[in-house]
Amino acid sequence: MEDFRILAINPGSTSTKIAVFQGNNPVFVRTITHSAEELSKYDKVTDQYAFRKEIIYKQLEEAGVELENIRAVVGRGGLTKPIPSGVYEVNEAMKNDMANSPMGEHASNLGGFIADDIARSLPNARAFIADPVVVDELSELARVSGHPEFSRKSIFHALNQKAIARQHARSIMRKYEDLNLIVVHLGGGISVGAHQKGLVVDVNQALDGEGPFSPERSGTLPSADLVRLSYSGKFTQKELLQMVKGKGGMTAFLGTNNAYEVEKRAQAGDDYAKFIFEAMAYQVAKTIGAMSTVLKGEVDGILITGGIAHSKWFVNQVIERVYKIAPVHVYPGEDEMRALAMNGLMVLKGEVEVKEY
Repeated sequence: MEDFRILAINPGSTSTKIAVFQGNNPVFVRTITHSAEELSKYDKVTDQYAFRKEIIYKQLEEAGVELENIRAVVGRGGLTKPIPSGVYEVNEAMKNDMANSPMGEHASNLGGFIADDIARSLPNARAFIADPVVVDELSELARVSGHPEFSRKSIFHALNQKAIARQHARSIMRKYEDLNLIVVHLGGGISVGAHQKGLVVDVNQALDGEGPFSPERSGTLPSADLVRLSYSGKFTQKELLQMVKGKGGMTAFLGTNNAYEVEKRAQAGDDYAKFIFEAMAYQVAKTIGAMSTVLKGEVDGILITGGIAHSKWFVNQVIERVYKIAPVHVYPGEDEMRALAMNGLMVLKGEVEVKEY
């Protein structure tokens, strides 16, 4: 089994990350950056499919990767229809939904397409996706908003949250399915999930909907003020949507989405940068507190992960407000490539059941 190799593919908006794992060990890792000029040729994200696939093949060939040893190709799952957590084999229904996504366009929609194409060209490989951002395990209570016209949706950093939760469970010799955890992903978007015995029963809609503000997203805004602004004539619909996602949060306040830069500015005496950075930590902590009520106060641990978790100052601002709820464990950064590969390895070892989309 250790001789079998897994190819992980993670298409992003301006890059494609690929990695080959032999068992638990990465033997090839590469990030391919795509220029705006290259991508401007394509009207839709799915039109980039052949372009990105050929680049992947070229990189693997130049690195001398023996493709015939690959047994699983795991692509980053995109905006498919809402599905429970797990590993799904790519099929025609999934490819149809990735091409005509009910949740919108995103580069990660290409992951399953490319994985399927590569796996079909190999003698003994299968194609999968694992824990896409639309993983939906919400309780029925969590779906209720404040008006019947709206329903709360589950869109969050499922791949990293689930991987970190399982990693933590292993580290304390427990099963993920036996624990109640609050998992916080701190990245360009911020998601805070209540994991109850292996299910994310509540989580803020981190793509564009609610929760703490983040480096690029405004999070929950005053509803009536947003409605009034929408009809003020000052902004187009596109501009308002960018205000919510892309140009909101830290970017709107400080002109940058780089948390490291903001921390440096704060350390250099920029009181306003420090104030906004602390306000973001305050909102994260407040959301953790809310999720503790979802779990009725029975919380085995609070796990903090993602790129901003490298900032000890920011993390400490959160910990100071939540440490009485449960022990806090920090797992800085994110390793989505390893998470994808480990899901593929669990399939090869027969440790998880492959689900049908």
